Amino acid sequence: MTRARFRTIAALVALVILVLPPGAHAWWNEDFKQRTIITLNTGAAGVPIAEAVNEVAVPVRLHSGNFDFIGAMPDGSDLRVVGGDDKTPLRFSIEKFDGANELAVVWVQVPLVAPGSDKNLLYVYAGNAKPAAEPQGTVVDGGAVATLRFAQADGVVRDAGGGAVNGNRPVVVEANGLIGSSARFDGAQVLELAADGRLGAAAAGPYSVSLWARPNGATGTLFAQGPLALTLNNGKAALRLGSLSVEAGSLPPSAWVHLGVTMGAGKATLYINGSQAAQGDLPAGLTAVAGPIRIGEGFDGMVDELQVATVLRSADWMKFTRASQGADAKLVAAQVQKQGEAEESGSHGYFAILFKNLTIDAWIIIWICALMFVVAVWVMVTKTVLVRRIDRGNIAFLQAFRAAPEVLQAGGATQYPGSTLARLYDTGVSQLTARKIGQPGSRGVTGATINAVTAAVHADLVRENQRLNSLMVLLTIAISGGPFLGLLGTVVGVMITFAAIAAAGDVNVNAIAPGIAAALLATVAGLGVAIPALFGYNYLASRIKNISSDMQVFVDEFVTRVAEQFEERGRD
Repeated sequence: MTRARFRTIAALVALVILVLPPGAHAWWNEDFKQRTIITLNTGAAGVPIAEAVNEVAVPVRLHSGNFDFIGAMPDGSDLRVVGGDDKTPLRFSIEKFDGANELAVVWVQVPLVAPGSDKNLLYVYAGNAKPAAEPQGTVVDGGAVATLRFAQADGVVRDAGGGAVNGNRPVVVEANGLIGSSARFDGAQVLELAADGRLGAAAAGPYSVSLWARPNGATGTLFAQGPLALTLNNGKAALRLGSLSVEAGSLPPSAWVHLGVTMGAGKATLYINGSQAAQGDLPAGLTAVAGPIRIGEGFDGMVDELQVATVLRSADWMKFTRASQGADAKLVAAQVQKQGEAEESGSHGYFAILFKNLTIDAWIIIWICALMFVVAVWVMVTKTVLVRRIDRGNIAFLQAFRAAPEVLQAGGATQYPGSTLARLYDTGVSQLTARKIGQPGSRGVTGATINAVTAAVHADLVRENQRLNSLMVLLTIAISGGPFLGLLGTVVGVMITFAAIAAAGDVNVNAIAPGIAAALLATVAGLGVAIPALFGYNYLASRIKNISSDMQVFVDEFVTRVAEQFEERGRD
C-alpha cells in the first residue's frame, strides 16, 4: 500500500469517526434501565462561584420532565446516585417520593463542586426491579452540627445528620413547603431546642446559621441563641449579636427567602438570598453563643432547611446553597436518559422532554392535526398537479384553436386531455353538430341557436369550476380549525398540569414548566397545519381563478367565431 493511499484511508476513517454520533456514556450498572443526568452549572450560564464547595447536600427535584416514574419502583427504593465519574456511589436520602403525582426530592451528598464549570455531574439511576440492598446515608453539609428539614409527618424535630435534637414540642408540618415539608408557625408557637454542647460557639466564632423563611407577617424571631438573634423587624431582616445590630432591605411578603448569618474572623455578616446584605465588627465583650435555641417566636410563616454549623461559611457557600435549594433551575439542570440512548443536548433534548410530558388529550389533538396536515398536503399536491396539467393543456389547445381556419377543426379533449378549454369546445361542437351546423345544406345559425350553444357551454363551465374547487374546503378547514384545535389541546393540557400540581402541592418551576411547555406543543401542531395550508390555499385559489377567467374568455371567443363564420355561410 502506497503512503498516499494510506493517508487517504486514514483521512476517511477520521472523517467517519467525526461524523458518527457519540455513543451513550457507559452505565454504572446495566441492571438499571434509566438514569437522570444532573448538572450543577457553576459557570457563566448557571450560578458562578469563585471557589470550590466541598461536602454539600444538594436537593435534586425529580418530576415527569426529568424522571420516568412509571419505570421506577413506586416507593423509589430502586434509586441510586453516582458521581460524575459514573463509578462512585454517593450518599443520598429521599425526603419525598410521590409516584402517583410524579414528584420527588432526593438529597445527595456531593463531595466537591468545582467553580466555573458546567461539568459538575451526578447520575440518579432507577428502573431496577431487584436492586441490591444499599442503605441510604445521612446527607448534610460538612461542618453542620444540626440540620432540620421538618420532613417527619409526626412533627417531631429530628436532625437529618443523625444527631440528637430535643425539641420542646412537635411542630406543625406543612407538606407543601419549599423543598419538601416545612415547619409552620402561627406567631404563638415557639420551637425550642435544648442546650447542647454541640450547638454553640465561642465569642469569636466560628459559627454559621442558614435557613429558608416564608414570612406572612413583618415581625418575629427566626433564630435566637444566647446573644445571637436573626429577626424580622418591620419586614426587614435584622441581625443582633450582643451590642451589634444591623438591618437589611425589606423582604418580599409570602415568598421564600434564604437567610444566612456568619460570625468569625472578627466579623458578623448577614446574607439574604445568597448575597451579603449587611456586616459589622464583632463587638467587644461578646459572650459565647450557647444555651437553648428558640425558633419562630412571634413569627407567622414557614421555615425550612435550618442548619447550624461550627464553621465559617463563605460567601460562595451561601450563594451556592441558595441557588441549589431554591425552586429555580438556573444552577441545577436535569435530563432523563434511557439505557442505550445517547445523551441528548440542545433542542433535541428539549423536544424529547416536551413529548414525554404530553398528556393524552394533547396527543389526541396532535394526531388529529397530523391527520389534517396529511390531508391538506394531499389536497395541495393533487391540486397543484391538476392546475399545472390544465394550464399546459389550455395553452396548447388555445394555440391550435386560434390557428385553425375553421372553428370546428381545432381538435378537442381527445387530443388535449388535460385542457378544460378543450372540454368546453367539445360541448359547443356537440351542440352545433346536433343542429347540423356546418354540414352541407345548413342554413347557418340563428340567435336562438347561439343562445342554446352558449347556455350549454356555460353549464359545462360551471361544472369545470366545481371540479377545480372541489376539496378546497378541506384547506379552509385546516386553516381555520387547526389553530383552534391546538388551542383547545393547550388549554386542557395547562388545566391538567395545574390540577396535578395542586394535588401534589409542589409549585416550583421545575414541576410546572415541562407540563406547560408540552401543552403548548398542541398549539404548535395546530399552527403547523394552518400555516402551510394557508399558503397552499392562496396559491391554488389564484391559479384556479386564472383558469376560470380563461374559460370565461374562451366561451365568449368561441361563440363569437361560431356566429361570424356560420352566419356568413347562411347568407351565402
